[in-house]
Amino acid sequence: MNILNKIKKDFLAVKTRDPAFKNNIELLYAYPGVWALVWYRIANVIYKKGFKRLARFIMAINQFITNMDIHPGATIGENVFIDHGIGVVIGETSIIGNNVTIYQGVTLGGVSLNPGKRHPTIEDDVTIGAGAKILGNITIGKGSKIGANSVVVKDVPPYSTVVGIPGKVIKRKDYTPLAHNKLPDIEKELFEYLMDRIKVLEDAVIHENKNIIEKDEEIEKKYRDYLEALKNR
Repeated sequence: MNILNKIKKDFLAVKTRDPAFKNNIELLYAYPGVWALVWYRIANVIYKKGFKRLARFIMAINQFITNMDIHPGATIGENVFIDHGIGVVIGETSIIGNNVTIYQGVTLGGVSLNPGKRHPTIEDDVTIGAGAKILGNITIGKGSKIGANSVVVKDVPPYSTVVGIPGKVIKRKDYTPLAHNKLPDIEKELFEYLMDRIKVLEDAVIHENKNIIEKDEEIEKKYRDYLEALKNR
Protein backbone atom coordinates (compact mmCIF):
# COMPACT_ATOMS: atom_id res chain seq x y z
CA MET A 1 0.00 0.00 0.00
CA ASN A 2 1.39 3.43 -0.94
CA ILE A 3 2.05 6.20 1.54
CA LEU A 4 -1.03 8.27 0.63
CA ASN A 5 -3.40 5.40 1.37
CA LYS A 6 -1.69 4.82 4.71
CA ILE A 7 -2.05 8.49 5.63
CA LYS A 8 -5.75 8.39 4.68
CA LYS A 9 -6.20 5.46 7.06
CA ASP A 10 -4.41 7.40 9.81
CA PHE A 11 -6.98 10.18 9.48
CA LEU A 12 -9.84 7.69 9.24
CA ALA A 13 -8.72 6.04 12.51
CA VAL A 14 -9.47 9.30 14.35
CA LYS A 15 -12.97 9.51 12.93
CA THR A 16 -13.87 5.94 13.82
CA ARG A 17 -12.18 5.59 17.23
CA ASP A 18 -12.36 8.96 18.97
CA PRO A 19 -15.82 9.84 20.34
CA ALA A 20 -14.63 13.44 20.81
CA PHE A 21 -14.17 13.91 17.04
CA LYS A 22 -16.63 16.46 15.62
CA ASN A 23 -15.45 17.60 12.19
CA ASN A 24 -12.57 17.43 9.73
CA ILE A 25 -11.29 20.91 10.61
CA GLU A 26 -10.27 19.59 14.05
CA LEU A 27 -7.78 17.29 12.34
CA LEU A 28 -5.70 20.35 11.47
CA TYR A 29 -5.06 21.47 15.03
CA ALA A 30 -6.45 19.05 17.64
CA TYR A 31 -4.76 15.76 16.77
CA PRO A 32 -0.96 15.90 17.04
CA GLY A 33 -0.84 12.09 16.99
CA VAL A 34 -2.14 12.08 13.43
CA TRP A 35 0.42 14.61 12.27
CA ALA A 36 3.21 12.74 14.01
CA LEU A 37 2.24 9.69 11.96
CA VAL A 38 2.08 11.74 8.75
CA TRP A 39 5.60 13.02 9.30
CA TYR A 40 6.71 9.51 10.23
CA ARG A 41 5.27 8.04 7.00
CA ILE A 42 7.24 10.54 4.94
CA ALA A 43 10.43 10.15 6.95
CA ASN A 44 10.18 6.36 6.91
CA VAL A 45 10.16 6.30 3.10
CA ILE A 46 13.20 8.59 3.03
CA TYR A 47 14.91 6.48 5.71
CA LYS A 48 14.43 3.28 3.70
CA LYS A 49 15.92 4.93 0.62
CA GLY A 50 19.13 5.49 2.56
CA PHE A 51 18.78 9.19 3.43
CA LYS A 52 18.83 8.46 7.15
CA ARG A 53 20.18 11.80 8.31
CA LEU A 54 17.44 13.69 6.44
CA ALA A 55 14.81 11.34 7.87
CA ARG A 56 16.09 11.93 11.40
CA PHE A 57 16.02 15.67 10.80
CA ILE A 58 12.37 15.52 9.68
CA MET A 59 11.43 13.59 12.81
CA ALA A 60 13.38 16.05 14.95
CA ILE A 61 11.14 18.81 13.60
CA ASN A 62 8.13 16.58 14.27
CA GLN A 63 9.31 16.08 17.86
CA PHE A 64 9.57 19.83 18.37
CA ILE A 65 6.04 20.40 17.01
CA THR A 66 4.14 17.41 18.43
CA ASN A 67 6.24 16.46 21.48
CA MET A 68 6.40 12.87 20.21
CA ASP A 69 9.67 11.05 19.53
CA ILE A 70 9.19 8.49 16.74
CA HIS A 71 12.27 7.02 15.10
CA PRO A 72 11.94 6.99 11.28
CA GLY A 73 13.31 3.43 11.24
CA ALA A 74 10.40 2.04 13.25
CA THR A 75 7.76 -0.08 11.51
CA ILE A 76 4.18 1.16 12.01
CA GLY A 77 1.19 -0.56 10.42
CA GLU A 78 -2.12 0.78 9.16
CA ASN A 79 -5.02 2.37 11.00
CA VAL A 80 -2.88 3.24 14.04
CA PHE A 81 -4.36 5.85 16.39
CA ILE A 82 -2.15 7.87 18.76
CA ASP A 83 -4.65 9.62 21.03
CA HIS A 84 -3.46 12.93 22.56
CA GLY A 85 0.07 11.63 22.02
CA ILE A 86 2.13 13.98 24.18
CA GLY A 87 5.26 12.23 25.40
CA VAL A 88 4.98 9.14 23.18
CA VAL A 89 8.34 7.51 22.38
CA ILE A 90 8.74 4.81 19.71
CA GLY A 91 12.21 3.34 19.29
CA GLU A 92 14.07 2.49 16.10
CA THR A 93 13.41 -1.27 15.95
CA SER A 94 9.84 -1.12 17.24
CA ILE A 95 7.25 -2.96 15.17
CA ILE A 96 3.60 -1.89 15.49
CA GLY A 97 0.84 -3.83 13.77
CA ASN A 98 -2.52 -2.71 12.41
CA ASN A 99 -5.43 -1.16 14.35
CA VAL A 100 -3.27 -0.34 17.38
CA THR A 101 -4.31 2.42 19.81
CA ILE A 102 -1.63 4.27 21.79
CA TYR A 103 -2.40 6.84 24.48
CA GLN A 104 -0.21 9.69 25.74
CA GLY A 105 3.05 9.05 27.57
CA VAL A 106 3.62 5.57 26.14
CA THR A 107 7.21 4.40 25.65
CA LEU A 108 8.27 1.58 23.36
CA GLY A 109 11.88 1.49 24.50
CA GLY A 110 14.98 -0.66 24.55
CA VAL A 111 16.92 -2.17 27.43
CA SER A 112 20.10 -3.04 25.55
CA LEU A 113 22.89 -1.04 23.93
CA ASN A 114 23.59 -3.83 21.45
CA PRO A 115 22.60 -3.29 17.80
CA GLY A 116 19.78 -5.31 16.32
CA LYS A 117 16.19 -5.82 17.44
CA ARG A 118 15.98 -4.20 20.86
CA HIS A 119 12.49 -2.66 20.94
CA PRO A 120 9.04 -4.24 21.33
CA THR A 121 6.79 -5.82 18.74
CA ILE A 122 3.14 -4.81 19.11
CA GLU A 123 0.77 -7.10 17.25
CA ASP A 124 -2.58 -6.13 15.70
CA ASP A 125 -5.51 -4.71 17.68
CA VAL A 126 -3.52 -3.88 20.83
CA THR A 127 -4.47 -0.98 23.12
CA ILE A 128 -1.72 0.64 25.22
CA GLY A 129 -2.90 2.80 28.12
CA ALA A 130 -1.53 6.21 29.08
CA GLY A 131 1.95 6.21 30.56
CA ALA A 132 2.64 2.53 29.90
CA LYS A 133 6.25 1.49 29.30
CA ILE A 134 6.97 -1.53 27.11
CA LEU A 135 10.67 -2.27 27.19
CA GLY A 136 12.98 -4.62 25.33
CA ASN A 137 12.67 -7.06 22.45
CA ILE A 138 9.37 -8.53 23.61
CA THR A 139 6.05 -9.23 21.91
CA ILE A 140 2.65 -7.96 22.94
CA GLY A 141 0.16 -10.48 21.56
CA LYS A 142 -2.75 -9.63 19.31
CA GLY A 143 -5.76 -7.99 20.94
CA SER A 144 -4.05 -7.39 24.28
CA LYS A 145 -4.65 -4.38 26.55
CA ILE A 146 -1.89 -2.74 28.57
CA GLY A 147 -3.16 -0.80 31.57
CA ALA A 148 -2.15 2.80 32.26
CA ASN A 149 1.33 3.26 33.79
CA SER A 150 2.14 -0.45 33.55
CA VAL A 151 5.77 -1.46 32.95
CA VAL A 152 5.98 -4.51 30.68
CA VAL A 153 9.30 -6.34 30.28
CA LYS A 154 8.11 -9.84 29.28
CA ASP A 155 6.12 -11.28 26.39
CA VAL A 156 2.35 -10.97 26.69
CA PRO A 157 0.08 -13.70 25.23
CA PRO A 158 -2.67 -12.71 22.78
CA TYR A 159 -5.90 -11.26 24.17
CA SER A 160 -4.50 -10.54 27.62
CA THR A 161 -4.96 -7.64 30.03
CA VAL A 162 -1.79 -6.46 31.78
CA VAL A 163 -1.44 -4.17 34.81
CA GLY A 164 1.17 -3.30 37.41
CA ILE A 165 4.91 -2.77 37.83
CA PRO A 166 6.25 -5.06 36.56
CA GLY A 167 3.28 -5.84 34.36
CA LYS A 168 1.28 -8.94 35.24
CA VAL A 169 -1.29 -10.71 33.09
CA ILE A 170 -4.55 -10.59 35.05
CA LYS A 171 -7.06 -11.65 32.44
CA ARG A 172 -7.13 -13.64 29.19
CA LYS A 173 -9.55 -13.76 26.28
CA ASP A 174 -11.06 -10.39 27.14
CA TYR A 175 -12.54 -8.64 24.10
CA THR A 176 -14.12 -5.66 25.91
CA PRO A 177 -12.72 -2.14 25.38
CA LEU A 178 -9.98 -0.99 27.74
CA ALA A 179 -11.51 0.76 30.75
CA HIS A 180 -8.72 2.36 32.81
CA ASN A 181 -11.04 2.98 35.75
CA LYS A 182 -11.98 -0.70 36.06
CA LEU A 183 -8.54 -2.32 36.15
CA PRO A 184 -7.99 -4.29 39.36
CA ASP A 185 -5.42 -3.20 41.95
CA ILE A 186 -3.58 -6.47 42.62
CA GLU A 187 -1.25 -4.90 45.21
CA LYS A 188 -4.26 -3.66 47.15
CA GLU A 189 -5.81 -7.13 47.08
CA LEU A 190 -2.64 -8.69 48.50
CA PHE A 191 -2.43 -6.03 51.22
CA GLU A 192 -6.04 -6.66 52.21
CA TYR A 193 -5.29 -10.38 52.43
CA LEU A 194 -2.35 -9.76 54.76
CA MET A 195 -4.43 -7.49 57.01
CA ASP A 196 -7.20 -10.10 57.21
CA ARG A 197 -4.63 -12.75 58.07
CA ILE A 198 -3.22 -10.62 60.88
CA LYS A 199 -6.73 -10.06 62.25
CA VAL A 200 -7.40 -13.80 62.34
CA LEU A 201 -4.14 -14.44 64.19
CA GLU A 202 -4.95 -11.70 66.70
CA ASP A 203 -8.36 -13.23 67.36
CA ALA A 204 -6.78 -16.64 67.84
CA VAL A 205 -4.15 -15.43 70.29
CA ILE A 206 -5.98 -12.71 72.19
CA HIS A 207 -9.68 -13.49 72.02
CA GLU A 208 -9.63 -17.27 71.48
CA ASN A 209 -12.29 -16.85 68.83
CA LYS A 210 -14.18 -20.10 68.24
CA ASN A 211 -14.90 -19.24 64.63
CA ILE A 212 -11.20 -19.06 63.74
CA ILE A 213 -11.27 -22.02 61.34
CA GLU A 214 -14.23 -20.65 59.42
CA LYS A 215 -12.57 -17.23 59.07
CA ASP A 216 -9.29 -18.83 58.07
CA GLU A 217 -10.96 -20.73 55.25
CA GLU A 218 -12.71 -17.57 54.07
CA ILE A 219 -9.43 -15.67 53.87
CA GLU A 220 -7.65 -18.54 52.15
CA LYS A 221 -10.31 -18.53 49.45
CA LYS A 222 -9.60 -14.83 48.79
CA TYR A 223 -5.89 -15.61 48.55
CA ARG A 224 -6.47 -18.49 46.13
CA ASP A 225 -8.58 -16.19 43.95
CA TYR A 226 -5.77 -13.64 44.02
CA LEU A 227 -3.19 -16.23 42.91
CA GLU A 228 -5.50 -17.48 40.19
CA ALA A 229 -5.73 -13.96 38.75
CA LEU A 230 -1.96 -13.92 38.29
CA LYS A 231 -1.81 -17.15 36.32
CA ASN A 232 -1.48 -17.07 32.55
CA ARG A 233 -4.37 -19.36 31.79
